[in-house]
Amino acid sequence: MGSDLKGSKQYDEEQQQVAAQHYGTFEGIPQQPTIGFPQPAPPPGASAHPPHYHAHAYQPVTGYVVAEGTPVRRQRPLPCCGCGIGWFLFIIGFFLGAIPWYLGAFVMLFSRIDYREKPGYIACTVAAILTTIAVIIGATNDSW
Repeated sequence: MGSDLKGSKQYDEEQQQVAAQHYGTFEGIPQQPTIGFPQPAPPPGASAHPPHYHAHAYQPVTGYVVAEGTPVRRQRPLPCCGCGIGWFLFIIGFFLGAIPWYLGAFVMLFSRIDYREKPGYIACTVAAILTTIAVIIGATNDSW
């Protein structure tokens, strides 16, 4: 029945009326489905009676209350003004001769750390490796 209606003159007149009503950005959405997008369908092997889909919005399970808002998980604040010990060791390593970088690399390699502090410890490890390479190259240079 739907394919018979598509080729008829009545269908063309309805399309012209819809196009005339919805010509601007803020005029609303036409009530016909968009062509080219897949429509929802039950999965293969579903029972003879398809389940009732709620296509337009989130529908909670009956009897359960849905909490509004974003769930908040409290975490303890990071030490050293909120930047973490890893970044603190990285910054003071420039002033104290790379010793804090080796300390940060040791902590990262041999202890369990908070995932929020891991970037600072990685920076300490990279700085310690680069410092070690620079010292080795400088110590083996013939111009000494």
